[in-house]
Amino acid sequence: MDNLRGFGPFDSDQFDADGPAYASFEEEYEDAAIEPPPVVSGDERRMQVRAYNFWTSQLGESNYPNIEELEPEGVEDFRDYSVLLDFTSGIENPSIQYLGEALRNECGLTDDISYLDQVPPRSLLSRITDHYLQIIANRAPIGFEAEFVNDRGANIMYRGILLPYSSDDDTIDFIYGVINWKEAAPAEIAAPLQKEVESALADMPVRKDHVPVWADGPAADELELAAEFTDAEVEGELVLDASYADAPVELAVVEADEPGEDSVLADWLQAARSSADHARDTDARSREALYSAIGRAYDFSIAAQRFPEDYAELLADSGITAQERAPMTPVVKLIFGSGYDKTRLTEFAAALDYAHRNVVAQGGLADLLAKHDGGLKGIVQAERRARKLAKGEAVAPTLVDPRPRLRAARARDLSEFAQGSEEFVVLVARRDADGNVAIVGSVEDTGLTDKVLTKTIV
Repeated sequence: MDNLRGFGPFDSDQFDADGPAYASFEEEYEDAAIEPPPVVSGDERRMQVRAYNFWTSQLGESNYPNIEELEPEGVEDFRDYSVLLDFTSGIENPSIQYLGEALRNECGLTDDISYLDQVPPRSLLSRITDHYLQIIANRAPIGFEAEFVNDRGANIMYRGILLPYSSDDDTIDFIYGVINWKEAAPAEIAAPLQKEVESALADMPVRKDHVPVWADGPAADELELAAEFTDAEVEGELVLDASYADAPVELAVVEADEPGEDSVLADWLQAARSSADHARDTDARSREALYSAIGRAYDFSIAAQRFPEDYAELLADSGITAQERAPMTPVVKLIFGSGYDKTRLTEFAAALDYAHRNVVAQGGLADLLAKHDGGLKGIVQAERRARKLAKGEAVAPTLVDPRPRLRAARARDLSEFAQGSEEFVVLVARRDADGNVAIVGSVEDTGLTDKVLTKTIV
């Protein structure tokens, strides 16, 4: 989920409703007497943003927040709209460890519902199954929004975010979800309302064309000639190939001019800031623009090593303090702004540290981010792992998917597990293509066995 969070406060407006441009527009259409269409509440979006910030506040230097630090019933902001899924008993059917009151009431669930497969198929909570596998595959938070018709026949619009938690900082064995929703207007209300809106739009005053400057002056002949060409009949019709029809329009990433060998440090800074500004103005969902901006920041950091005095002067002028333990943090603050979201600044700085650690060539980080498994999140995790190894700290080994090995394992007889003194034994079975279930091994972990026993259905 890489995007441009943090260029401004999450609850700030992107335009000034009191500014002169907006005021003149309002005056021009004040006689139209048309109410604006209803918009999605900012509070709904901010709930997901607050949930993400809450998650990052627990993250620290870990890959995932520790599940022991999460108490859903104590998080007042999301308590009624959250759910905690436990995957320790299996990915296919997680157990429900916590369910907020408002979410439980919306889904019409009773207290005896403890597993996700027990949730009614046309309830809001059932929609999570469409998304939670993505979070396990991407190993990062997943945001989503959609609408559906529930079991009461109501059209529900919902928005949510799923956040990964771990018990060992490596395996995603818990997912914390925050969801809010609202019921859309019924068709018998929405249709007449739509007609009223269309009627009001049809009665809107026609905006007058502005008279061109010098319309009756020295350029009048040229303007008349341009008008003749504008009104001229086109001889042939341009027919587009079907592949062009309704094609999505993508905004190109417009880069600033690449500084050269003779460029001073200020040129590198300007290029990096221009790229960051473009990423902000393009769209919050533009990963290409974000990666380009981070790449430019890395290029600037390399140039800063060649101009240490100029770099120190730039930091002083911006009121930014150099940090020996985190040398890339001042760089990203200088480019993205000190007011940028701190969590994202930390991620960007980690990406720059990773690039320096691996001696990435100047101009090469943006491409590396695009191609690296997991993108920015993957590189941040790799950098954190490298830091722990450099400090001599224990690091959990990279997990290898065990499924291929278990698929190839021979079927075992139950008698093979009769040895031993343990009262309870956890066995792993495989469902073969013919539908038969074959035992392939046992779990030799007392702690995990105890945990599985608490989830066992009898």
